[in-house]
Amino acid sequence: MEQWSREKRYRKYEEATHEEMELLTAKVNRSPFRQTYHIQPPTGLLNDPNGLIFFNGQYYIAHQWFPLGAVHGLKYWRLLTSNNLVQFEDRGVVLRPDQTFDSHGVYSGSAFSFNQKLYYMYTGNHRDNEWNRHSSQIVAEVQADGSVRKLLPPAIPAPPQGYTQHFRDPKVFEKDGKLYALLGAQRENETGCAVLYEAERPEGPWQFKGEIQTQLEDFGYMWECPDYFQIHGKDILLFCPQGLESKGDAYQNIYQSGYIMGTLNFDTLAFDHGPFIELDHGFDFYAPQTMTDEAGRRVLIGWMGLPDTEYPTDDDGWAHCLTLPRTLTIEDGKLKQKPHMHLRKLRKNEEVALGYANKFIKQLHPYEGVQYELVVDILENEASAFELQLRASRNESTTIRYDATTRQVSLERFDSGALPYPVEGTMRVTQLHTDLKQLRIFVDTSSIEIFCNEGERVLTSRIFPKATSNKFKVVTDSGQVYLKMTKYDIVEGES
Repeated sequence: MEQWSREKRYRKYEEATHEEMELLTAKVNRSPFRQTYHIQPPTGLLNDPNGLIFFNGQYYIAHQWFPLGAVHGLKYWRLLTSNNLVQFEDRGVVLRPDQTFDSHGVYSGSAFSFNQKLYYMYTGNHRDNEWNRHSSQIVAEVQADGSVRKLLPPAIPAPPQGYTQHFRDPKVFEKDGKLYALLGAQRENETGCAVLYEAERPEGPWQFKGEIQTQLEDFGYMWECPDYFQIHGKDILLFCPQGLESKGDAYQNIYQSGYIMGTLNFDTLAFDHGPFIELDHGFDFYAPQTMTDEAGRRVLIGWMGLPDTEYPTDDDGWAHCLTLPRTLTIEDGKLKQKPHMHLRKLRKNEEVALGYANKFIKQLHPYEGVQYELVVDILENEASAFELQLRASRNESTTIRYDATTRQVSLERFDSGALPYPVEGTMRVTQLHTDLKQLRIFVDTSSIEIFCNEGERVLTSRIFPKATSNKFKVVTDSGQVYLKMTKYDIVEGES
């Protein structure tokens, strides 16, 4: 593992030579775990999705990026654009740390439109000579030629009284003719919360409106990446609390990502809401952000990774990718996440198989694959439990298990190949409200995304098997299950 000094971590991308980047790119391209249809960094480390918006007929998707290695170093925003959320064009760096206010990183933020112009608001990270953090929120205006003009001084130069410098990730939205900026924050007593600012125009002034008054007491030491939106009249607050203790099968990852839903009073900021519900029950999901698509649907994209975790690709000079886009809906009072309809454009070479599976493990022929979509319809189920083994070989497999007696779906990656470090356990479990009727599974070279029952539950994980682990197997504990399996090859994606 390469050692990264502070000086190396905060070296500017602009200081890297052409030859240095060519060597790093060649190293990255030799990695056996490069994805096929997920957004991934050309070099270095990707993390939070930023600046998601559909604007003037195009999707803008940016992300946190340290180009020089697979560590959290000096952050830039890399931008991709798309007409369809399937094929993307790499636009390169759109925001760079070139001011005192963001000298130590252009941190996360959002995009918004105002009077037919595109704007970003992001957190500027600055460290002083004693290495103390100074956090400010900066608005930037996108010019007609695609360049960006930062509106300085910062719109929000410092946290308000009562909050620490852990104050970041502004999500801007418009409501009732006003602009609002929602930020993740830490109180001086080291508990997490979300706060709201308001303004009449992008350049401000931005006025502190107050703290969102939730019913969550002592719920972590910091809330990151908040997001607010409405679906069917319900107010939804997404955020990522840090510092929660695991409870049974819940809160198993190092940090969590979830939502509360109810009614938010914008005058008092009192939020009458239900329980905090995790968005994803897999191993690798964090820092999601949402936008509306061309038809007004609410779309979510997350970071398929976690902070403070080492991944098998680190030694190859790159780390992480983004999730596939998901459409959010409310059905029967519950938030559901479905693969965006445009993902059907990726499908090639449909293969359909119908048959019974029993307690004798069955390898499905001619099913093989490394990059594919698999739809599993459970037509009849008399089995107490059944397992689907994907990316399988003699020594490796990634196992999806359904226990019909408990309605629990589990994902097991003990035998999936190389593993991230540290990770608590090799199994994640989620509880369904109804019997399992369908699994829709997206597998890429080094990832798996599992949608249960049209998005009732989702499990997202990185996996790192050998390329030769490409078989499909199915087996039951007892009894039999009648399955229809539809497989589509996926051979393209990010361009």
